[in-house]
Amino acid sequence: MTLSREHPWELAPFSERLPDGSEVQVWDTGVLCIEPVSPGNKDIVLSCGIHGNETAPIELCERLLRALVEGRLPCRQRLLLIFGNPAAMNLGVRELEENLNRLFSGAHARGDKHGRERTRAARLEQYVARFFGAREGVERLHYDLHTAIRPSKYEKFAIYPFTHGQPYSRQQLSFLSASGVDTILLAHGPTTTFSYFSARGFGAHGFTVELGKVMPFGQNDASRFSALEHNLERLIGEPDWQAELVDASKIRVFRVCQEIVKQSDDFHFNFADEVANFTAFAAGTLLAEDGTECWFAREREEAVVFPNAKVANRHRAALMVVEAELHAELLR
Repeated sequence: MTLSREHPWELAPFSERLPDGSEVQVWDTGVLCIEPVSPGNKDIVLSCGIHGNETAPIELCERLLRALVEGRLPCRQRLLLIFGNPAAMNLGVRELEENLNRLFSGAHARGDKHGRERTRAARLEQYVARFFGAREGVERLHYDLHTAIRPSKYEKFAIYPFTHGQPYSRQQLSFLSASGVDTILLAHGPTTTFSYFSARGFGAHGFTVELGKVMPFGQNDASRFSALEHNLERLIGEPDWQAELVDASKIRVFRVCQEIVKQSDDFHFNFADEVANFTAFAAGTLLAEDGTECWFAREREEAVVFPNAKVANRHRAALMVVEAELHAELLR
Protein backbone atom coordinates (compact mmCIF):
# COMPACT_ATOMS: atom_id res chain seq x y z
CA MET A 1 0.00 0.00 0.00
CA THR A 2 2.83 2.41 0.77
CA LEU A 3 4.30 1.79 -2.68
CA SER A 4 0.93 2.25 -4.38
CA ARG A 5 0.22 5.48 -2.55
CA GLU A 6 3.67 6.76 -3.53
CA HIS A 7 2.74 6.01 -7.18
CA PRO A 8 -1.02 6.72 -7.17
CA TRP A 9 -1.64 6.51 -10.92
CA GLU A 10 0.81 3.99 -12.32
CA LEU A 11 3.35 1.41 -11.17
CA ALA A 12 5.59 -0.81 -13.28
CA PRO A 13 4.71 -4.52 -12.93
CA PHE A 14 6.89 -6.84 -10.81
CA SER A 15 6.49 -10.11 -8.94
CA GLU A 16 7.59 -11.77 -5.68
CA ARG A 17 7.18 -15.13 -3.94
CA LEU A 18 5.17 -15.64 -0.76
CA PRO A 19 6.35 -17.98 2.01
CA ASP A 20 3.92 -20.70 0.82
CA GLY A 21 5.32 -20.56 -2.72
CA SER A 22 2.48 -18.50 -4.19
CA GLU A 23 3.48 -15.81 -6.68
CA VAL A 24 2.43 -12.21 -6.09
CA GLN A 25 2.19 -10.35 -9.37
CA VAL A 26 1.85 -6.58 -9.08
CA TRP A 27 0.04 -5.60 -12.27
CA ASP A 28 -0.29 -1.90 -11.54
CA THR A 29 -0.57 0.47 -8.63
CA GLY A 30 -2.98 -1.07 -6.12
CA VAL A 31 -3.55 -4.19 -8.24
CA LEU A 32 -2.06 -7.49 -7.04
CA CYS A 33 -2.74 -10.95 -8.41
CA ILE A 34 -1.78 -13.89 -6.18
CA GLU A 35 -1.31 -17.22 -7.97
CA PRO A 36 -1.15 -20.22 -5.58
CA VAL A 37 0.98 -23.25 -6.32
CA SER A 38 -2.16 -25.42 -6.46
CA PRO A 39 -5.20 -23.15 -6.78
CA GLY A 40 -8.63 -24.29 -5.65
CA ASN A 41 -11.88 -23.95 -7.52
CA LYS A 42 -12.55 -20.28 -6.82
CA ASP A 43 -11.24 -17.09 -8.44
CA ILE A 44 -11.73 -14.23 -5.99
CA VAL A 45 -11.65 -10.49 -6.66
CA LEU A 46 -11.51 -8.43 -3.48
CA SER A 47 -11.67 -4.68 -4.08
CA CYS A 48 -11.65 -1.65 -1.79
CA GLY A 49 -10.86 2.05 -1.94
CA ILE A 50 -12.96 2.66 -5.05
CA HIS A 51 -13.87 5.72 -2.99
CA GLY A 52 -10.69 7.02 -1.40
CA ASN A 53 -12.12 8.07 1.96
CA GLU A 54 -13.74 4.70 2.71
CA THR A 55 -10.91 3.55 4.90
CA ALA A 56 -12.23 0.54 6.86
CA PRO A 57 -12.24 -1.80 3.83
CA ILE A 58 -8.79 -0.53 2.82
CA GLU A 59 -7.42 -1.36 6.27
CA LEU A 60 -9.15 -4.76 6.23
CA CYS A 61 -7.65 -5.68 2.84
CA GLU A 62 -4.25 -4.43 3.94
CA ARG A 63 -4.42 -6.74 6.97
CA LEU A 64 -5.26 -9.68 4.71
CA LEU A 65 -2.38 -8.80 2.40
CA ARG A 66 0.04 -8.51 5.31
CA ALA A 67 -1.05 -11.92 6.62
CA LEU A 68 -0.43 -13.43 3.18
CA VAL A 69 2.97 -11.76 2.77
CA GLU A 70 4.11 -12.78 6.27
CA GLY A 71 3.00 -16.38 5.78
CA ARG A 72 0.33 -16.36 8.50
CA LEU A 73 -2.39 -16.90 5.89
CA PRO A 74 -1.81 -19.48 3.13
CA CYS A 75 -3.22 -18.64 -0.28
CA ARG A 76 -5.23 -21.56 -1.65
CA GLN A 77 -7.42 -19.72 -4.17
CA ARG A 78 -6.50 -17.35 -7.00
CA LEU A 79 -6.91 -13.83 -5.66
CA LEU A 80 -7.00 -10.42 -7.31
CA LEU A 81 -6.65 -7.70 -4.69
CA ILE A 82 -7.56 -4.18 -5.84
CA PHE A 83 -7.06 -0.88 -4.01
CA GLY A 84 -9.12 1.21 -6.37
CA ASN A 85 -8.24 4.89 -6.08
CA PRO A 86 -4.87 5.52 -4.37
CA ALA A 87 -4.82 9.18 -5.42
CA ALA A 88 -8.12 9.82 -3.64
CA MET A 89 -6.85 7.84 -0.62
CA ASN A 90 -3.86 10.18 -0.39
CA LEU A 91 -6.17 13.20 -0.20
CA GLY A 92 -8.75 11.54 2.04
CA VAL A 93 -11.54 12.27 -0.42
CA ARG A 94 -14.29 10.17 -1.99
CA GLU A 95 -13.27 11.08 -5.54
CA LEU A 96 -11.08 13.53 -7.43
CA GLU A 97 -13.19 14.31 -10.48
CA GLU A 98 -15.90 11.65 -10.80
CA ASN A 99 -17.44 8.82 -8.82
CA LEU A 100 -15.29 5.84 -9.87
CA ASN A 101 -18.09 3.43 -8.98
CA ARG A 102 -20.26 4.93 -11.74
CA LEU A 103 -17.68 4.44 -14.49
CA PHE A 104 -17.68 0.68 -15.11
CA SER A 105 -19.32 -1.43 -17.83
CA GLY A 106 -17.93 0.99 -20.37
CA ALA A 107 -19.34 4.17 -18.77
CA HIS A 108 -15.80 5.58 -18.65
CA ALA A 109 -15.85 5.81 -22.46
CA ARG A 110 -19.25 7.47 -22.81
CA GLY A 111 -19.73 11.21 -23.15
CA ASP A 112 -17.07 13.82 -23.82
CA LYS A 113 -15.35 13.79 -20.43
CA HIS A 114 -11.75 12.67 -20.06
CA GLY A 115 -10.18 12.23 -16.64
CA ARG A 116 -7.86 10.06 -14.63
CA GLU A 117 -10.66 8.23 -12.83
CA ARG A 118 -12.07 7.26 -16.23
CA THR A 119 -8.66 5.93 -17.24
CA ARG A 120 -8.44 4.05 -13.94
CA ALA A 121 -11.88 2.48 -14.44
CA ALA A 122 -10.88 1.27 -17.92
CA ARG A 123 -7.70 -0.29 -16.55
CA LEU A 124 -9.50 -1.98 -13.67
CA GLU A 125 -11.94 -3.49 -16.15
CA GLN A 126 -8.99 -4.85 -18.13
CA TYR A 127 -7.38 -6.36 -15.02
CA VAL A 128 -10.61 -8.09 -13.94
CA ALA A 129 -11.06 -9.45 -17.48
CA ARG A 130 -7.47 -10.70 -17.49
CA PHE A 131 -7.93 -12.37 -14.10
CA PHE A 132 -11.24 -14.10 -14.82
CA GLY A 133 -10.16 -14.95 -18.35
CA ALA A 134 -7.22 -17.04 -17.15
CA ARG A 135 -9.33 -20.16 -16.62
CA GLU A 136 -12.84 -21.56 -17.03
CA GLY A 137 -15.03 -23.88 -15.01
CA VAL A 138 -14.43 -22.30 -11.60
CA GLU A 139 -16.59 -20.23 -9.27
CA ARG A 140 -15.99 -16.51 -9.69
CA LEU A 141 -16.46 -14.12 -6.78
CA HIS A 142 -16.16 -10.35 -6.45
CA TYR A 143 -16.66 -8.57 -3.14
CA ASP A 144 -16.36 -4.79 -3.58
CA LEU A 145 -16.01 -3.39 -0.06
CA HIS A 146 -17.25 0.09 0.88
CA THR A 147 -18.41 2.26 3.75
CA ALA A 148 -21.31 4.70 3.46
CA ILE A 149 -21.33 8.48 3.74
CA ARG A 150 -23.88 8.36 6.56
CA PRO A 151 -24.80 5.95 9.37
CA SER A 152 -27.28 3.16 8.72
CA LYS A 153 -30.13 1.60 10.66
CA TYR A 154 -28.59 -1.70 9.55
CA GLU A 155 -24.86 -1.13 9.85
CA LYS A 156 -23.70 -3.71 7.32
CA PHE A 157 -25.58 -4.41 4.12
CA ALA A 158 -24.86 -5.62 0.61
CA ILE A 159 -26.23 -4.69 -2.79
CA TYR A 160 -26.94 -7.77 -4.89
CA PRO A 161 -26.45 -6.69 -8.55
CA PHE A 162 -29.32 -7.12 -10.98
CA THR A 163 -29.38 -10.76 -12.09
CA HIS A 164 -31.33 -10.40 -15.36
CA GLY A 165 -33.75 -13.09 -14.23
CA GLN A 166 -31.18 -15.53 -12.90
CA PRO A 167 -31.77 -16.92 -9.38
CA TYR A 168 -30.01 -15.58 -6.33
CA SER A 169 -27.27 -17.65 -4.68
CA ARG A 170 -28.29 -19.20 -1.38
CA GLN A 171 -24.61 -19.99 -0.68
CA GLN A 172 -23.52 -16.39 -1.18
CA LEU A 173 -26.35 -15.05 0.96
CA SER A 174 -25.26 -17.50 3.65
CA PHE A 175 -21.64 -16.31 3.38
CA LEU A 176 -22.71 -12.70 3.81
CA SER A 177 -25.03 -13.53 6.71
CA ALA A 178 -22.26 -15.49 8.47
CA SER A 179 -19.99 -12.49 7.90
CA GLY A 180 -22.26 -10.10 9.80
CA VAL A 181 -23.79 -8.58 6.68
CA ASP A 182 -27.38 -8.98 7.77
CA THR A 183 -29.27 -6.96 5.14
CA ILE A 184 -29.48 -7.42 1.35
CA LEU A 185 -30.66 -4.84 -1.16
CA LEU A 186 -31.71 -6.33 -4.50
CA ALA A 187 -30.71 -4.07 -7.39
CA HIS A 188 -33.57 -3.24 -9.75
CA GLY A 189 -31.66 -2.87 -13.01
CA PRO A 190 -28.27 -2.67 -14.72
CA THR A 191 -25.79 -0.21 -13.22
CA THR A 192 -22.25 1.00 -13.83
CA THR A 193 -20.87 -0.25 -10.50
CA PHE A 194 -17.77 -2.42 -10.19
CA SER A 195 -19.63 -5.43 -8.76
CA TYR A 196 -22.25 -5.37 -11.55
CA PHE A 197 -19.43 -5.26 -14.12
CA SER A 198 -18.04 -8.56 -12.80
CA ALA A 199 -21.44 -10.16 -12.35
CA ARG A 200 -22.76 -9.30 -15.80
CA GLY A 201 -19.55 -9.61 -17.78
CA PHE A 202 -18.05 -12.73 -16.23
CA GLY A 203 -20.84 -14.57 -14.41
CA ALA A 204 -19.28 -13.79 -11.04
CA HIS A 205 -21.15 -13.67 -7.77
CA GLY A 206 -20.58 -9.97 -7.25
CA PHE A 207 -21.61 -7.76 -4.34
CA THR A 208 -21.17 -4.19 -3.21
CA VAL A 209 -20.69 -4.62 0.54
CA GLU A 210 -21.24 -1.66 2.88
CA LEU A 211 -19.46 -1.99 6.22
CA GLY A 212 -20.68 1.01 8.17
CA LYS A 213 -19.92 4.72 8.12
CA VAL A 214 -16.92 6.49 6.59
CA MET A 215 -14.15 7.16 9.12
CA PRO A 216 -10.59 8.56 8.78
CA PHE A 217 -7.64 6.18 8.57
CA GLY A 218 -6.79 4.74 11.99
CA GLN A 219 -10.20 5.45 13.51
CA ASN A 220 -11.99 2.27 12.47
CA ASP A 221 -12.89 -0.40 15.02
CA ALA A 222 -11.60 -3.59 13.36
CA SER A 223 -13.68 -5.75 15.71
CA ARG A 224 -16.82 -4.56 13.91
CA PHE A 225 -15.65 -6.34 10.75
CA SER A 226 -14.03 -9.37 12.40
CA ALA A 227 -16.62 -11.89 11.17
CA LEU A 228 -16.16 -10.82 7.54
CA GLU A 229 -12.39 -10.73 7.87
CA HIS A 230 -12.34 -14.20 9.43
CA ASN A 231 -14.54 -15.64 6.69
CA LEU A 232 -12.47 -14.04 3.93
CA GLU A 233 -9.40 -15.66 5.50
CA ARG A 234 -11.14 -19.03 5.42
CA LEU A 235 -12.31 -18.48 1.85
CA ILE A 236 -8.75 -17.67 0.73
CA GLY A 237 -6.89 -20.17 2.88
CA GLU A 238 -9.17 -23.25 3.05
CA PRO A 239 -10.01 -24.66 -0.41
CA ASP A 240 -13.09 -26.62 0.65
CA TRP A 241 -14.58 -24.17 3.15
CA GLN A 242 -18.12 -22.90 2.70
CA ALA A 243 -20.38 -21.03 5.06
CA GLU A 244 -23.17 -23.09 6.56
CA LEU A 245 -26.42 -22.56 4.66
CA VAL A 246 -28.95 -20.35 6.41
CA ASP A 247 -32.72 -20.14 6.09
CA ALA A 248 -33.42 -17.41 3.52
CA SER A 249 -36.42 -16.26 5.56
CA LYS A 250 -34.01 -15.13 8.27
CA ILE A 251 -32.19 -12.73 5.93
CA ARG A 252 -33.49 -9.15 5.83
CA VAL A 253 -34.13 -8.27 2.18
CA PHE A 254 -35.19 -5.04 0.48
CA ARG A 255 -36.15 -4.24 -3.10
CA VAL A 256 -36.07 -0.86 -4.83
CA CYS A 257 -39.48 0.73 -5.30
CA GLN A 258 -38.41 4.09 -6.76
CA GLU A 259 -35.29 6.03 -7.70
CA ILE A 260 -34.89 9.74 -7.06
CA VAL A 261 -32.80 11.45 -9.73
CA LYS A 262 -31.52 15.00 -9.27
CA GLN A 263 -32.31 17.19 -12.28
CA SER A 264 -31.05 20.65 -11.28
CA ASP A 265 -29.29 22.73 -8.65
CA ASP A 266 -32.71 23.42 -7.10
CA PHE A 267 -32.94 19.83 -5.86
CA HIS A 268 -33.35 19.29 -2.12
CA PHE A 269 -34.61 16.60 0.24
CA ASN A 270 -37.51 17.24 2.57
CA PHE A 271 -35.76 15.48 5.46
CA ALA A 272 -32.67 16.22 7.53
CA ASP A 273 -29.20 15.83 6.00
CA GLU A 274 -28.12 13.45 8.77
CA VAL A 275 -30.93 10.91 8.25
CA ALA A 276 -29.59 7.35 8.39
CA ASN A 277 -29.78 4.77 5.61
CA PHE A 278 -32.97 2.66 5.85
CA THR A 279 -34.90 5.39 7.69
CA ALA A 280 -38.57 4.70 6.89
CA PHE A 281 -41.25 7.12 5.69
CA ALA A 282 -45.01 6.58 5.60
CA ALA A 283 -46.96 6.66 2.36
CA GLY A 284 -47.67 10.19 1.23
CA THR A 285 -44.58 11.73 2.82
CA LEU A 286 -42.93 14.40 0.64
CA LEU A 287 -39.37 13.15 0.14
CA ALA A 288 -37.71 15.58 -2.25
CA GLU A 289 -38.35 18.52 -4.56
CA ASP A 290 -36.64 19.78 -7.69
CA GLY A 291 -38.34 22.84 -9.11
CA THR A 292 -41.89 21.74 -9.91
CA GLU A 293 -41.10 18.03 -9.57
CA CYS A 294 -41.87 16.29 -6.29
CA TRP A 295 -41.24 12.77 -4.97
CA PHE A 296 -43.53 11.14 -2.40
CA ALA A 297 -43.41 7.84 -0.55
CA ARG A 298 -45.92 5.73 -2.48
CA GLU A 299 -45.99 2.41 -0.66
CA ARG A 300 -47.13 1.80 2.91
CA GLU A 301 -43.61 2.29 4.26
CA GLU A 302 -40.57 3.17 2.19
CA ALA A 303 -36.99 3.45 3.47
CA VAL A 304 -34.31 5.69 2.00
CA VAL A 305 -30.86 4.42 1.01
CA PHE A 306 -27.84 6.45 -0.18
CA PRO A 307 -29.47 9.90 0.01
CA ASN A 308 -27.02 12.48 -1.34
CA ALA A 309 -28.27 15.86 -2.57
CA LYS A 310 -24.75 16.81 -3.67
CA VAL A 311 -24.54 14.40 -6.59
CA ALA A 312 -24.18 15.82 -10.08
CA ASN A 313 -27.32 16.74 -11.98
CA ARG A 314 -29.02 13.79 -13.71
CA HIS A 315 -27.45 11.39 -11.22
CA ARG A 316 -29.24 9.27 -8.63
CA ALA A 317 -29.79 11.19 -5.39
CA ALA A 318 -31.45 8.37 -3.44
CA LEU A 319 -33.08 4.96 -3.63
CA MET A 320 -36.39 4.23 -1.94
CA VAL A 321 -36.78 0.61 -0.86
CA VAL A 322 -39.34 -1.70 0.74
CA GLU A 323 -38.94 -5.03 2.50
CA ALA A 324 -39.21 -8.12 0.32
CA GLU A 325 -39.04 -11.92 0.53
CA LEU A 326 -36.80 -14.37 -1.28
CA HIS A 327 -39.04 -17.31 -2.09
CA ALA A 328 -37.53 -20.71 -2.87
CA GLU A 329 -38.06 -20.36 -6.62
CA LEU A 330 -35.82 -17.25 -6.60
CA LEU A 331 -32.87 -19.12 -5.06
CA ARG A 332 -30.45 -21.74 -6.22
